[in-house]
Amino acid sequence: MDLLTALKDRILIGDGAMGTLLYSNGVDRCFEELNLTHPDQIFYTHQAYIQSGANVIQTNTYSANYIKLARYGLEDKVKKINKAAVKIAKQAANEETFIFGSIGGIRGTQKILGTIDEIKRSFREQLYCLLLEGVDGLILETYYSVEELKTVLAIAREETDLPIIANVSMHEPGVLEGGVSLEHALHELDQTGADIVGINCRLGPHYMVESLKSVSLPENAYLAAYPNASLPAYQDGKLIYNSQPDYFKSCAQEFRNQGVRLIGGCCGTTPEHIRALASGIEGLKPLKEKSVVKKQSTIEVKEKPVQRQSSLIEIVKDRHSIIVELDPPRHLQTKEYFEGVQSLKNVGVDAITLADNSLATPRISNAAIATLMKKPEIGMTPLIHLTCRDRNLIGLQSHLMGLHALGIHEILAITGDPTKIGDFPGASSVFDVTSFELIQLIKQCNEGISFSGKSLKEKTTFRIAAAFNPNVAHLDKAVRRMEKKIAYGADYFLTQPLYSSEQIIKLKEATQHIDAPIFVGIMPLTSSRNAEFLHHEVPGIKLTDEVRSRMASTGDNRERSEKEGLTIAKELIDTALEHFKGIYLVTPFMRYDLTVELSIYIKKKTNAFTRNGVTFK
Repeated sequence: MDLLTALKDRILIGDGAMGTLLYSNGVDRCFEELNLTHPDQIFYTHQAYIQSGANVIQTNTYSANYIKLARYGLEDKVKKINKAAVKIAKQAANEETFIFGSIGGIRGTQKILGTIDEIKRSFREQLYCLLLEGVDGLILETYYSVEELKTVLAIAREETDLPIIANVSMHEPGVLEGGVSLEHALHELDQTGADIVGINCRLGPHYMVESLKSVSLPENAYLAAYPNASLPAYQDGKLIYNSQPDYFKSCAQEFRNQGVRLIGGCCGTTPEHIRALASGIEGLKPLKEKSVVKKQSTIEVKEKPVQRQSSLIEIVKDRHSIIVELDPPRHLQTKEYFEGVQSLKNVGVDAITLADNSLATPRISNAAIATLMKKPEIGMTPLIHLTCRDRNLIGLQSHLMGLHALGIHEILAITGDPTKIGDFPGASSVFDVTSFELIQLIKQCNEGISFSGKSLKEKTTFRIAAAFNPNVAHLDKAVRRMEKKIAYGADYFLTQPLYSSEQIIKLKEATQHIDAPIFVGIMPLTSSRNAEFLHHEVPGIKLTDEVRSRMASTGDNRERSEKEGLTIAKELIDTALEHFKGIYLVTPFMRYDLTVELSIYIKKKTNAFTRNGVTFK
């Protein structure tokens, strides 16, 4: 009898956590490697769950794919690890045990872990290993992304007619990544070909039952639930789950009342929890009809009142616009800094961009500087840089909510310089997401949806800038990267500093089809040494031989060097203004007097500079 036949008239019990038992016994490394090094530990774990009443066990292969095994240098052992896992499970099983090959989600909440194409390749390799070893079915579990799960489910469905369990993991009760409802996600998986659809991990029994109350019985599939033992606590460097196994006995009937036919356990569960589940379903028949409690949409948001102040996008589409980068101080003396801000405001700069600890060096929080900058006595528009380096998803979400509450709406979403180049080379870099995903998540906030899919109860009004580097050998590839950022939600672009008029013209030709505004980066040089450093040591910046030669000709004369640097910058501005409306001036070494002079030059060139009531033309 196969699993689907057994489920027609029975409620079956799955096993519990493999990692929890291994972890509690002091194993703190790649659990899947134990299939090769300590097969007896895996055998006894399977056996303990079977003796506790599990009808369905999973192979110890949750992370046995190329991408995840590569963390431990085991990427070349995918076949050996998966083959050994099935062999151990078969040794532990009895005649009534169904063995399902476990394939876990790769991305989790970190999309940076793999592109869809990489995930497809990794998935196929593991899939073929499990199928060749003769599993009774597949369990695809702990997928936060419905897109990822549907992608791999479709591949598996093409390759086998064996039963497939497809379990998603919720960020919030009833809600998945991106605000997708559980009802919708399970329907999509049902239609994609899963035989059993359900939920696992992240939440305990209570919230899983509550979530299932709004889920109809699937058209073609059965329902499954694999709850965690409880919410975890962190004690003495270890994750601890406090749920008592007896609690699972009462939960078993509640799951049955929501139409679940396969009930197992995830993180924190042990053989005792599974024994309690098996006891809880004794004498119960599967639910064949169900009344669904329709919940009001969890995504209820209010429209933010229209901002009276024009956005940078609106300004640059209407006229020539100047934004200036003036990095927050590395120390606590801010008097000179705000003198620079005031000077730039006086010459009509539209916004000041504030780096997010550029070069991985601590500075005064750009959010704090932006808040001070917005005060009526200054009244300057800040453009906040936001990197993927310093904050995890929790920190990024919190920071964005804070910026919105402060009335800061212009954001440049970037990857961020690696920590090893800064003041603290041993500090960790987070990089939960790439700049692409960060753009997408900020855009999601504009829909009133948090990163986890929960309602923010108000739509944010962020305008998202993205970085663009035209200083590359293949400009067409850089433009495709720009197009991808637009697809993710970028509204406008700031380029790396350019030092060639020809490159500016090439940039225009390569981006004629791009509607998003582009601010061309210009940074005045201050000396020949400065020019050589930028050319040779700063990623993303290249100078022409002509520019380097001109700066070298000024020798050590500071005045001549600065004058020549400004002359070069003005020549580049002349070309940029012919082809673009946006200019992005980068202030070197806090020398705001240089960017003030260039701003005046731009205003004169565009017949737009007025000072003390006098218009300069």
